[in-house]
Amino acid sequence: MSIRFLLNGEPVAVDAPATTTLLDWLRERRGLTGTKEGCNEGDCGACTVMVTDADGSKALNACILFLPQLAGKAVRTVEGIAGPDGDLHPVQQAMVTHHGSQCGFCTPGFVVSMAVAHLNGRLDFDDQLAGNLCRCTGYAPIVRAAEAAAHEPVPEWMLADAEAVEAMGLDGVGAVSVGQNAPYLPTSADDLADWYIAHPEATLIAGATDVGLWVTKQLRDPTPVAFLGQCDDLRGIRSDGETIRIGAMTSLTELGAFMADPHPSFAEMIRRYGSVQVRNAATVGGNIANGSPIGDSPPALIALGARLHLRKGGARRDMPLEDFFLDYGKQDRHPGEFVEAISLPVQADRLRCYKLSKRFDQDISAVCGCFHILVEDGVVTSARIAFGGMAGTPKRATRVEAALDGQPWTDATIRAAMDQIAEDYTPMSDMRASAAYRLEAAQNMLLRYFQEDQGVAADVLGVSA
Repeated sequence: MSIRFLLNGEPVAVDAPATTTLLDWLRERRGLTGTKEGCNEGDCGACTVMVTDADGSKALNACILFLPQLAGKAVRTVEGIAGPDGDLHPVQQAMVTHHGSQCGFCTPGFVVSMAVAHLNGRLDFDDQLAGNLCRCTGYAPIVRAAEAAAHEPVPEWMLADAEAVEAMGLDGVGAVSVGQNAPYLPTSADDLADWYIAHPEATLIAGATDVGLWVTKQLRDPTPVAFLGQCDDLRGIRSDGETIRIGAMTSLTELGAFMADPHPSFAEMIRRYGSVQVRNAATVGGNIANGSPIGDSPPALIALGARLHLRKGGARRDMPLEDFFLDYGKQDRHPGEFVEAISLPVQADRLRCYKLSKRFDQDISAVCGCFHILVEDGVVTSARIAFGGMAGTPKRATRVEAALDGQPWTDATIRAAMDQIAEDYTPMSDMRASAAYRLEAAQNMLLRYFQEDQGVAADVLGVSA
């Protein structure tokens, strides 16, 4: 299969193994060594590139981005951030002026992230740069550079990719698959359903934020593979006033933006999910389908009463999301069956999500607790509580819920229910937290929910000694 895309404004056609990363191809085949290899797992941002498609321009990690994911898109590396005549981009000039670079290894990634933020008019620099690691300069001069460049006009060459992508088109690239292990790029859920029935052993790749590490860290060969990025009917969020339906290919960035209105605590947790680069790639369906016990979206979705929609060929079934997770590494998904969507009821916002991790930004949860408790006339009428990091799967706290249901909404009720967390969960000890710490943290999250509901200031970003 020949994958066509734009590279720094020039069309290219690539024939390479399906799981060749953009980072390796840029450095080894194109000699574009400005894109650096740091962690090779999407954490440090040294490999950040700008990718433009019909949905706009976004920053992504080239180290866990496979070439077939770029079909019909435009890629701009740090070498393409400057103008064709060598004119510096405003963020590049600001980095020089404000002494934003020392060793320089991380600088290309910072420049690309800053240029994408500049193009998109983003001023939340602490968030936009959270996925770029600097150990030399420190973030203060880099943020000063971003602030100084923020109101400079966007250079014309940075606007060209969107028009070029529209003009290039795909010319059916997604419908062609040559050879037993050639990647397949379905263009719809129907295409995927037909192909996956015939290839149930295949790996489905959405954002590759998980599968990418299978290749770069575990040296696994996941072929045959299907890349789902062309399945537009699997992405997007729709609401009919009663139900919210979230397509499996919806990115965490899109989910976070949508949830800011109906469930802002969920949106705030997503802000801490990975980095901008990771959220731009990671999908809701992937975060569920990989079955991780520490995936951050399932506890919140479970607390909201989400249902999972699965498809195998022309047959569809759905289930409560919590029933999908059977055991560690085991989900209720049949061969040839894939996640199509997630739905949840439109409801008054009583959701609070608490993510506990060693780092505040871009870190894996030690415990993630999500609570949705309804109270009428001082009595609990409904409680849905789910945790990640407390068991081999994301799991509801059914005994805690039972201890709350029908009880007065008081401190005494909460403290009695806190004891039930040890009945619901037997967490493990690992490098992130001990079992005892996890239990105590989970109990305190329930107490925090109650205290916040009573108007007590409990936000860790707003409380000081």
